[in-house]
Amino acid sequence: MPSNGTYLGFDPGLRRLGVAVGESITRHARALDVLRCQAGDPDWNVLTDLVKQWNPRALIVGVPRHADGSASESTRLAQRFAGRLAEHTRRSVHCIDERLSSHAAAEALRERGAQSDVLDAEAARIILETWLSEQPI
Repeated sequence: MPSNGTYLGFDPGLRRLGVAVGESITRHARALDVLRCQAGDPDWNVLTDLVKQWNPRALIVGVPRHADGSASESTRLAQRFAGRLAEHTRRSVHCIDERLSSHAAAEALRERGAQSDVLDAEAARIILETWLSEQPI
């Protein structure tokens, strides 16, 4: 079981980084923000300020893979982001397979009639809730 408290989830991409916040007690998360990236790198000052603001117990990064489980360029980008995130924030970082989270996020937004400009943050919410739900009680 993760320690009770707040966790941040991330859906990294080349141009955007989805961010979500969630609680281990409720095992629910909410989309928080979408940060712009340059070649997969966010503004690290903005991101570390966000981490300081929420003071999470750990950070959860979605790592995409092909349907057969093999790595892609996006896999390597997410793994690089996870490593740099740990360096910049000095927090524990956990990676989770996030296959199809963007498809699930698009469907959830469509059902709610929400705008697609929050797609990456919604994907981060799904990633974080998935990780929280997989932790033992």
